[in-house]
Amino acid sequence: MAKSLRTFALFAAPLLVLSLACSLVSGPEIESGLGQGVLFQDDFSDNSSGWDQVEADEGVTNYANGAYRIFVGQADRDYWANPGLSFGDVRVEVDATKVGGPDDNDFGVICRYQDVDNFYGFLVSSDGYYSITKVADGVRETLGTDGWPATDAVHQGAASNRIRADCIGDELSLYANGQLVYSTNDSTFATGDVGLIAGTFSETGTDILFDNFVVLQP
Repeated sequence: MAKSLRTFALFAAPLLVLSLACSLVSGPEIESGLGQGVLFQDDFSDNSSGWDQVEADEGVTNYANGAYRIFVGQADRDYWANPGLSFGDVRVEVDATKVGGPDDNDFGVICRYQDVDNFYGFLVSSDGYYSITKVADGVRETLGTDGWPATDAVHQGAASNRIRADCIGDELSLYANGQLVYSTNDSTFATGDVGLIAGTFSETGTDILFDNFVVLQP
């Protein structure tokens, strides 16, 4: 029976996560010659484009077969990666494909990333739930919703989803496959890095491939 709400049991940033998260000072220069309105883009065909390359028993954030892979081998953990840039108002999009692990997972994009304890996450799950999440001073909360509501916009199971986050002023909006899922407001962070994120709940093994990442001027 479908759950109407879904609550994340634990958010943690262990030493592995600290090693997986890029700092703002170590990333690449923004590419020249991008299309109109494109601030940054990456199809992950070049494994020197500035993202983490970490592989451990506990998890992976690394280039893989022309995409970018996040594998989470621990329960109740989120791992993420950043290109090491900084933006204000942005529209962030990526294709995310579940290639392994439970449907009870989470994956999506990040905006206004300050450090491991401060950022916004725009998340969906392979069993059809969503959340716009704020991590502030290491404390995680869902914004505007009680837990994780269900949505029909997400392609469930071993499927691909186009995830989009709009971070414009204090308005934060999550889209899945071209459909607005939810919009809320928060003014805690105004600028920061972007990124990719995936995680587990009680069952380990979340395995997501990301491709066609783009940051657009909204």
